[in-house]
Amino acid sequence: MRAALVVAVLAQAASAQARPIEKGAFGIGLVLGEPTGISAKLYFKDDQALQASLGGVFINTGYIFDLDYLFHPWILTEKDEFVLPVYLGPGVRFVDYQAGGASYFAPGLRAVIGLLFDFKKAPLDTFVEAGPAIEYRFGGHGGTSAAFSGGIGLRYYF
Repeated sequence: MRAALVVAVLAQAASAQARPIEKGAFGIGLVLGEPTGISAKLYFKDDQALQASLGGVFINTGYIFDLDYLFHPWILTEKDEFVLPVYLGPGVRFVDYQAGGASYFAPGLRAVIGLLFDFKKAPLDTFVEAGPAIEYRFGGHGGTSAAFSGGIGLRYYF
């Protein structure tokens, strides 16, 4: 009887260790690149999320804020430890540049594409993304221009 109880407890403990964790829908962490700062992501569904990042401009001096609506249409691979989906979507960006002694503000439209490494046994994900944009610069460097941002990051989910 005791042996059966011990086997049952050990089997349940092993099963609990093998199961994926339930992580929350909101994650926050760091992004390195443009911007270098804070990244947050809120899932609405398994394949749709809102992502925001705020930080410093890497090439010039200034600040950048990105807000993207993401779709996760393809899963490249799924293992016991992680899922590797591709994500993409439209977004907006707002940049406050300080370049060469001049300061200007540039709102823009952005398209983002990325690869997500989503851990199953930890409330973490890591990502790499690129985001070409079209922005309109107000101030001394006025006019429409193409821009590019990208980065790598890590988020913890609650």
